[in-house]
Amino acid sequence: MAISRDKKQTLVANMNESLASSRMTVFAQYQGLSVADVQELRASAREAGVAIKVVKNRLVRVAMSSIDNLKDVDTSALTGQLLYATSSEDEVAPAQVLDAFAKTHPSLVLIGAFSGEGALLSQADVASLAGLPSKNQLIAETIAQLLSPVHDVTNGLSGNLHGLLDGIRDHATA
Repeated sequence: MAISRDKKQTLVANMNESLASSRMTVFAQYQGLSVADVQELRASAREAGVAIKVVKNRLVRVAMSSIDNLKDVDTSALTGQLLYATSSEDEVAPAQVLDAFAKTHPSLVLIGAFSGEGALLSQADVASLAGLPSKNQLIAETIAQLLSPVHDVTNGLSGNLHGLLDGIRDHATA
């Protein structure tokens, strides 16, 4: 059944908004996935702050043509049945979600990505990004590294204070 012009314009507007606000848009072939599989993917993506959209490639090209960063990007890789994963909060989350799902569902094949700056990324680039720690994990590791000297000093001082207090207590009881 054909989609009405109004519905197409709505889809293009929604995709335009998603692409414009996305830090990374990863696209993958999903041929062979059941409806239940796609629903499972959408549920796991939602938990990670990633939106999954299935839109005709032609409509995605129309949406991209009106975004300054993406209007000159090569869209020749947009062929076949593709789904698009976007995130406005985390650059690597879409790649991580799709990569994790592809490990248990080999019918999902990563094809490439568009960065928020308008660069086309290959399948190998997307796979590399999927292996990176999440943004929150990197922030936690950085904070732990910054606090490490403080914890070391605190532990050293508390050890000496405990020794001093134990010595005073032992001397007072003797």
